[in-house]
Amino acid sequence: MDGSVKTETSGNQKTVDWKQNGVPDIDLLSVPSVNIEDDIIDRFQNDGAVLMPGLFENWVSQLRSGLQKNLETPNDYAFPCESIPEGAPGRFFDSYCNWLLIPEYYSHVTKSCAASVAGQLMRSTESQFFHEHAFCKEPGTQAATPWHQDMPYYCVDGKQTVSLYIALDETPAEVAVRFVKGSHRWDRLFHPVSFLDSEDFESIEEHLEAAPDVNENQEDYEILAWNLHPGDCIAFDFLTLHGTTAGEVKARRRAVSTRWLGDDVTYCERAIKTSPPFPNIGLEPGERMRTDWFPVLWQRRSPVVC
Repeated sequence: MDGSVKTETSGNQKTVDWKQNGVPDIDLLSVPSVNIEDDIIDRFQNDGAVLMPGLFENWVSQLRSGLQKNLETPNDYAFPCESIPEGAPGRFFDSYCNWLLIPEYYSHVTKSCAASVAGQLMRSTESQFFHEHAFCKEPGTQAATPWHQDMPYYCVDGKQTVSLYIALDETPAEVAVRFVKGSHRWDRLFHPVSFLDSEDFESIEEHLEAAPDVNENQEDYEILAWNLHPGDCIAFDFLTLHGTTAGEVKARRRAVSTRWLGDDVTYCERAIKTSPPFPNIGLEPGERMRTDWFPVLWQRRSPVVC
């Protein structure tokens, strides 16, 4: 989910350079791997979203610590975003592209088995890291996350994509992120919208449709939603339609997602300013995403203990 909005304080607000002095070389053999069961891979491929309970429970404390740095001094990090209208209750914060700036995020990306999980789910020969994205909804928040796909916000195109969404708090299904089963197979792209007011972005690609109002027509869709515990992971395709209800958040709801690219993913240009924006990327449409910015962190090999 990408919460960019169209104001000066949007998720594309320029704060700090996420790359700093560049991406360090990472030894693939130092990145742990784990075997994912065929049934989980099949469900991800068929449904577009799958729950993997407790997969990252050992990372909850570190990721909470990293997210707290985001929350306390958001302008010290890249792309902070607030998506609650003025005067509305609660807080909906997100921030992304901080994996080189927040040690806890960097450790998770490079020292957990996330890369291997992503590669297997995508049925890819390798797994390329795109970016991380952290979220927090505070108690009292009643703002629905608009139904959307992630792909139209991004400067990438392809079929082999996955986000690994890690819950950091107990989250009842009623206010957790929800997914339309099989929507990644619809062969449709929907207008990216603002998370602040659910309005379409100003520059609209003509071939994109308005996303359906799932909350008002739930009987028309098979919706996947789970009661989440800290460390549970939801894997979902960039094309899977997802969002939340406007139910009141009773307790803090934090999460960190990592986004991954597979073999067939290439750079593309959009009519909007993409989220995240990657100016001066130096690529032509159809070229592979540059590995000095987006490192390959897994290739198919014999697994070791995660």
